[in-house]
Amino acid sequence: MNMLAFYRTTVGKKFVVAASGLFLLFFVFGHMAGNLKVFAGQSAEGVYKIDHYAEFLRTFASDILGEAGFLWIFRALLLIAVVLHIVTIIQLRRINKKARPLNYKKKKGNMSSFVVDMMFYGGLVLAFFIVFHILHLTVGTLHYDFEHGAVYSNLYSAFKNPIITIFYVISVGFLGMHLYHGIWSVGQTLGINSAKTNDMFQVAAKVLSVVITLGFAAVPVAILTGLLSAPH
Repeated sequence: MNMLAFYRTTVGKKFVVAASGLFLLFFVFGHMAGNLKVFAGQSAEGVYKIDHYAEFLRTFASDILGEAGFLWIFRALLLIAVVLHIVTIIQLRRINKKARPLNYKKKKGNMSSFVVDMMFYGGLVLAFFIVFHILHLTVGTLHYDFEHGAVYSNLYSAFKNPIITIFYVISVGFLGMHLYHGIWSVGQTLGINSAKTNDMFQVAAKVLSVVITLGFAAVPVAILTGLLSAPH
């Protein structure tokens, strides 16, 4: 069976959702850890350490790939993973709806159905947030005072706006819920679930979703509340 034929099967689609989700999880965790460098202050030369980190990412393997070449290759892989994840989930949702009997009715208070709906619509919110985030803090199109390479300054000017901060915090809250359900169910999706692994995945889901949510929310909240000082 070739890869395309495998993808057309329900099992193949579930595998793609799980695999792309895991790839995105590793990225999200690394991105969150990088963001926290905003709390590391300045180097001896007076440059913010998060700006140093951004410069490292832009120049990584630049002798082979050119300026920011590594970043754009990685961004392309991320885009492919996001598109595959979203499109495949929509396809699985349609397959599940077609498989239901015509007289199927949702039960009131059906938590499983509620969680699935929250995952789907929360995923749509996240898709919008990803596009906004790229235009806002990556390329600066939607940032009124964007300065290339000045990450700390860009973050500070962005999150002094309460509306932007609230939007980011709500969005990472949706991310946390999405991660919780996704991590918990990945074992079942990949067919490696058991009584022991279910508990393990549930604990991992709780810990990672909370850590990542708080990690992402910490930066905008710290800036808005004045815990981080203005750039100088």
